[in-house]
Amino acid sequence: MTAIPVRWLTVFLDFPAGSFGAGVAFWREVTGSELSPLRGAAGEFATLLPADGDAYLRVQRVADGSGGHHLDLHVDPALASVEQAAERAVALGAKVLHREPGLVISASPAGFTFCLVRWHGESTVPGPMRLDGAGASRADAFWLDVPTGGFERERSFWSALTGWKGEDGDRSALPVRLELRRAGLDDRVTGHLAFGCADRRAVAARHAAAGARILAVLPHETEMADPVGRQYSLSTG
Repeated sequence: MTAIPVRWLTVFLDFPAGSFGAGVAFWREVTGSELSPLRGAAGEFATLLPADGDAYLRVQRVADGSGGHHLDLHVDPALASVEQAAERAVALGAKVLHREPGLVISASPAGFTFCLVRWHGESTVPGPMRLDGAGASRADAFWLDVPTGGFERERSFWSALTGWKGEDGDRSALPVRLELRRAGLDDRVTGHLAFGCADRRAVAARHAAAGARILAVLPHETEMADPVGRQYSLSTG
């Protein structure tokens, strides 16, 4: 096996217990989602259910740390088991953090957490939604911000693991694009979601009305922070 057969990608928004409620309420609003019933041993997981298509955003209440993001890579069981995919990831430089049937939690060479899980047939990418006349938008990209010193290794890892080559290739069957960018002198890799917007200014104003802060307006994107401080971005297109 070369690249693992990834058929779907899920982005988890991880929240400390104290900010879980406010964080989930905000993300439900700006994505136009309903919330699934809570699940997990302590009711720590839920799915943001889109108006159409298959879900690709989930939330988790974490017991330790400041939260952040992690990814689920959904492996086609007809082509490889989760364990086989994990073996491939380790051979490329990943570290296994936890194993249980149907789930392997790992860290990339630069330390970003991702999970290998079984694909259950998800295939329909949700369409964009509209917030009170702000125009169409959808969370359609996930950026890994990688420290400069580990950037080339991290890019090689994700490319070899998934077969994705930066912005090359057809990934239209996936709900979010996974992209990497250099993060200067930071000492750890982080991630953030990016919304594609028809009208970036209108969407930023609507998100601000929901409790977000506008951090910076740049030529090609607007940097935002949600009510609990999670950074994300808006881009046109």
